[in-house]
Amino acid sequence: MDFNLSEEQQMLQDTVARLVRGEYDFEKRLSFSDSELGFSEAFWNQLGELGLTAVPFPEELGGFGGGGVEVQSVMTELGRGLCLEPYLQTVILGGGVIAQAGSDSQKEKWLGEIAAGALKVAVGFQEPQSRYNLNDVETRAEKSGNGYTLNGRKAVLIGGHCADLLIVSARTSGDSRDADGLSLFAIDPKAAGVERRVYPTVDGAKGCDVTLTNVQVDADALIGTEGQAGDVIEYQTGRAIAALCAEAVGAMEESIKLTLEYLKTRKQFGTPIGRFQVLQHRMVDMSSELEQARSMAILSANVADAEQSDERRRILAAAKNVVGRSGQFIAEQAIQLHGGIGMTWEYSLAHYAKRLIMINHQLGDDDFHLEHYASLLEVAS
Repeated sequence: MDFNLSEEQQMLQDTVARLVRGEYDFEKRLSFSDSELGFSEAFWNQLGELGLTAVPFPEELGGFGGGGVEVQSVMTELGRGLCLEPYLQTVILGGGVIAQAGSDSQKEKWLGEIAAGALKVAVGFQEPQSRYNLNDVETRAEKSGNGYTLNGRKAVLIGGHCADLLIVSARTSGDSRDADGLSLFAIDPKAAGVERRVYPTVDGAKGCDVTLTNVQVDADALIGTEGQAGDVIEYQTGRAIAALCAEAVGAMEESIKLTLEYLKTRKQFGTPIGRFQVLQHRMVDMSSELEQARSMAILSANVADAEQSDERRRILAAAKNVVGRSGQFIAEQAIQLHGGIGMTWEYSLAHYAKRLIMINHQLGDDDFHLEHYASLLEVAS
């Protein structure tokens, strides 16, 4: 199998790489993170102007018509730059949900704006008690007149503080943790009864918890079929996992690059510490982990848009396990090889390490996905 990028895919990756190198140096990232918005509005607009927010959408909706490999090319470079913009939430998750389950009018209303970078979306699948089980939903949506009334809490919506549209899961029937009975709703974040509590995350982004108190929505706010959103959530979460794996690879590559440069310049006993054999062995271990992670990221990208199946589930679970474990290993080794400077706020490595640790925990950590993978093997046998 040929894993080389096509000419068009390589041009896409080069475009993102040039944009990140030119517009997103580390000092700027610190200032973006400290700002009220938490990222660069100008950089987000550039992503839209260059068509990068349109990558996974059909051409008839103003998109690029790309798939998992094209998304991987974009996410790897965004990971290399530690970019803070809500690309994953808006383009991959939000846009993916609407593209899969939305009505024709919803697609026409929202997907074109998402593809143009004019609409930011935050997705609320998690709740305070749910941890990694996205079927564990206590938020309720009850029919009320010509629409629904929503009550509940959603946790850790990255970019939710500035989103133009919220997409949340809510239970229209069944008990907590049932796979059936889940529905998806589009909510105006400025609607009466919507309260957002904003906070910084450990890796420099901004997130928020959303409380819904008697929030009234019309019937056309329902995305997809009532009570049948479980499959949509699982499928789109799989696409997001593949995108996260690609982002992690970019962050790992930069972490190893920074560590290697440090070993070449830091001297002890009159010689660069990179000449010490034991440190060379640790760099080899880091590089081996990176290659494993890169291979699994490529594999996950190739199944991200495939039809749902146990094989797709197994590949995505395996990829998230390997990439999460490798990312955490590389982060820890890079910090140790740098010594005290590796934890300095003004030095970029500490921020790469934090992002890699958070990617491991986002949408399920390595232990969670190992258990999920094992359960799928039991089903297959």
